[in-house]
Amino acid sequence: MAPPVTILSLATASAPFALDQAKAQAVARDVLATDYADFDRMSAVFATAGIRQRQLAKPVDWYREPRSFPERAEAYLETACDLFVEAAMGALDAAGLEASAIDTIVTASSTGIATPSLEARVMGRMGFRSDVARIPVFGLGCAAGATGLGLAAKLAKASPGTVVLFVTVELCSLAFRFQDVGKADIIATALFGDGAAAAILSTDEAKAGAEGFATITGTAETTWPETLDVMGWRIEDNGLAVVLNRAIPTFARQNVRGAMVQMLARQELTIGDIDRFICHPGGAKVVDAIEHALSLDQGSLDHERNVLQDHGNMSAPTALFVLDRVRRGGMPPLSVLTALGPGFTMSTVTLRAAA
Repeated sequence: MAPPVTILSLATASAPFALDQAKAQAVARDVLATDYADFDRMSAVFATAGIRQRQLAKPVDWYREPRSFPERAEAYLETACDLFVEAAMGALDAAGLEASAIDTIVTASSTGIATPSLEARVMGRMGFRSDVARIPVFGLGCAAGATGLGLAAKLAKASPGTVVLFVTVELCSLAFRFQDVGKADIIATALFGDGAAAAILSTDEAKAGAEGFATITGTAETTWPETLDVMGWRIEDNGLAVVLNRAIPTFARQNVRGAMVQMLARQELTIGDIDRFICHPGGAKVVDAIEHALSLDQGSLDHERNVLQDHGNMSAPTALFVLDRVRRGGMPPLSVLTALGPGFTMSTVTLRAAA
């Protein structure tokens, strides 16, 4: 039997420019209200999103001017590389490892285009070996925190003894736009922030300078048919335009439980076996919907709400920010990391606390 995959370390990184929600609403009104007649009614989402502040790739005044696709791409490459290095170095330091110890890098990012991909661009700064395996992943969106961690675990399990680095970086704010503004743009402006997270995994815990905090015992995904219009990107002349269906909380309330039951059943588990669900907080209403769907006590997803309040929805890294807060308080015996994302997909990673 193959040895279990251990998460040796986890680290997060926030974008450099903080923005409180009141200021975000004021800037959005200055920039968008003249072109979107229903702004005042829609702007109530700024108060109900559950966000106090978030962090951005650029100073807030940068977003007041129209930006071309090349300008957005340049901003993405600059900040994404910096956040990749910060998160990855944090994970390496926590594991007591050098970058040269990494055998495989999984990089998940869907908010910008990088060819060569991010891990290649920072190889010199990080000190990765020239023979490191690179696996960039695009298009998973908010689900990538869970899906990418699960993929990294599968690669570590397939090559016992190797060390896998998973990094996810998302700069959602760079999709802020002025043209053809719709409801989805207002909601996205109220919800999304920028950030990064990294984790190191291996079947060989002895390679780390510190004990891992959890083993990964299972992964699963569910993609619902005919749901491509729920979440994603639309490519336009000036960059990526958000696709975001307001019915996501209702969809989660109606569908998350059935999918979770099926995914856990394949691992011979039930919802009642799980000590804590560690969830991607897509927004305050999504968190409420997940609690309802999984029959959790209202308010039990406290770390989820706190991360959302402090950072906004950073897409993929957000779930790992929540996992980081959970582990700092002590991992529950059995937990499930879960996230919803484009597809429309729910991804899960089952975690058992390290002995």
